[in-house]
Amino acid sequence: MTSYDFLPELSEGAVKPPVFLTSTFAFKGAGELAALIQTAHDNRGGKSNEALPLIYSRINHPNAEIFEKRFSLWNGSEEAAVFASGMAAIATTSFAFLRPGDILLHSSPLYGGTEDFFARELRTFGIKTASFSAESDYSEIKKIAKRACRRGPLRMIFVEAAANPTNVLADIEACAEIAEEFSSGKRKAITVVDNTFLGPLWLNPFKHGADLALYSATKYIGGHSDLLAGVVEGKAKMISRLKSARTRFGNIAGAFTCWLLTRSLETLKLRMTAQVKNARRVADFLRDDRRVEKVYYPEFFEEDSNQNRLYEKQCSAPGAVVSFDIKGGRKTAFRFLDALKFFKLAVSLGSTEPLAEHPATTTHYGIPREKRIRLGITDKMIRLSIGLGSPYDYIFDLKQALDEAVRDRRARQLR
Repeated sequence: MTSYDFLPELSEGAVKPPVFLTSTFAFKGAGELAALIQTAHDNRGGKSNEALPLIYSRINHPNAEIFEKRFSLWNGSEEAAVFASGMAAIATTSFAFLRPGDILLHSSPLYGGTEDFFARELRTFGIKTASFSAESDYSEIKKIAKRACRRGPLRMIFVEAAANPTNVLADIEACAEIAEEFSSGKRKAITVVDNTFLGPLWLNPFKHGADLALYSATKYIGGHSDLLAGVVEGKAKMISRLKSARTRFGNIAGAFTCWLLTRSLETLKLRMTAQVKNARRVADFLRDDRRVEKVYYPEFFEEDSNQNRLYEKQCSAPGAVVSFDIKGGRKTAFRFLDALKFFKLAVSLGSTEPLAEHPATTTHYGIPREKRIRLGITDKMIRLSIGLGSPYDYIFDLKQALDEAVRDRRARQLR
């Protein structure tokens, strides 16, 4: 992993890949350049699985190639494509595989930006959407798919492996089976899994039938809150199609971003393992605190529930995002957040530092209130991203913030 697909002798003996800060690449002769341009031009639709030549950094560049090849090792995928952000990965995947009149069926809740993109942007291009609860089983999803197909052909099922911010798990195998059943002709319905919360360590979507797995690489993969990126992995033919679309849209991640991502891959397992260890302790503390109404964490699913069966089937660890409902509602939640010392009040997750946010007024604000409440994203919910610090510091901070929030609430009640 730490040296895969890089030869030091090609870069003056450098042990680590340098940053290739160039927009274009020189050639020895006009004939050579013309031949490569023709190859790239003929593959505009992703018809060939051959690697794109190094011509211009909007098409590809060495730092992107190194990261993509190393990242594909984690889940054993054939290829990967890196993008300028997680939303760039989602948007490009959508436009590469969907056409006007097609149906996109997705789980809910999703990250608010994804929900908004599906609801607003795709519909302006004639792409129709339908949704199902992330907790739905095979029969429920199929029923909704049948109803949706009255409006057009089903071409994509999109799910978050663990829903943001409720941690509800989607049944990937059921979605893949339904996509296969609804495929017709030359155009296959595909299953796309946003694996940001649990991947690539704790869940491998391809073991359960997914066609593509995508990530906001800004989160755990980058892991240091110092970059924006996205990545999609899957079969070579599908990734070639994505790379062709990426060239046209111009949303490949830059050289320095890819260099940072490659650096971060070397510590990904160490970081995610330590974060899960800390998250388990934080989740246990919150579950035992009487001021907390409910904790949303995969290890806390009821033993005989379908969610617990999915967790045991699909996941090897619960991840490091812990959401919970605080007793008292929005005002108490805000007082709690304002009282935090170690946790930073910020959107995003997966970094070395601990972060806290209020989903209903930040990441999921764009979802209509009635739908948010129906999905469990209420004003009393708080989402935590657990970092690499001492779990005792985190628990101390959460306890003092709970003390402050409840003390202030009681004082107001006595007035």
